[in-house]
Amino acid sequence: MTILRIFIFLVLFTVAIGNENLNSHVFPRPLIIEYPENNEPQYYKDDEVQLKCTSWRFAVEANNLSPWKTVPEECAHYVRQYIVGPGYNMDIDRVSDEAVAFANSVNLGADAKDVWVFDVDETLLSNLPYYADHGYGLEIFDSMEFDKWVETGMAPALGSSLKLYQEVLSLGFKVFLLTGRSERHRNVTVENLMNAGFHDWDKLILRGSDDHGKTATTYKSERRNEMVEEGFRIVGNSGDQWSDLLGSSMSNRSFKLPNPIYYIP
Repeated sequence: MTILRIFIFLVLFTVAIGNENLNSHVFPRPLIIEYPENNEPQYYKDDEVQLKCTSWRFAVEANNLSPWKTVPEECAHYVRQYIVGPGYNMDIDRVSDEAVAFANSVNLGADAKDVWVFDVDETLLSNLPYYADHGYGLEIFDSMEFDKWVETGMAPALGSSLKLYQEVLSLGFKVFLLTGRSERHRNVTVENLMNAGFHDWDKLILRGSDDHGKTATTYKSERRNEMVEEGFRIVGNSGDQWSDLLGSSMSNRSFKLPNPIYYIP
């Protein structure tokens, strides 16, 4: 029986081989697997969103976008992760380190007219506790709600900016604080700054009644023009918005801190 079974097997095997193309140059027919349409793995989609939102943030920081009001909805998670993760602090630290190196390279005049200008919000003080409750830039800015936060006087310092601030003072620069906050918030701003560790500035300039309605670029340019007219030399300028840095009477060197949460023209 065993011999018979072997014989039958060999006959069937020979017939099967005979029905195949024995051309050794022809590969066996491939196994083709078709995936259903729109069934791309989720991680590919996540990578695409990550790339798009990284590109968007780069355009923000390079000032290549038209005025924008909110973070794109698909980038809400990306911006939050950037802000609360190590990336944001790493970027701020790098800006501070570069500014410290530049400040140390400057030969100050003997007339005590060399000035470093600082913005306040998202430059010296952080409003992230407020924005954590408002979608990290996903919501339309509400000035009344933000004013309520300002009036608490609880904004913490940006640590690397405090380091730069103290270094600039120790080198002998005059420090002017130029903020878009309203003059009516002077007292709470002074208190907040001092509680956060900022002391010994020479001027704190806030928006007066005549400044309301002006863009930040116009308002801050006018205030810097006044500094220059008074004989001051604006050597350094730190801000989180391009409107803190651009316009007339610009500094010898400007330092832009990252801010993908809001835009001020």
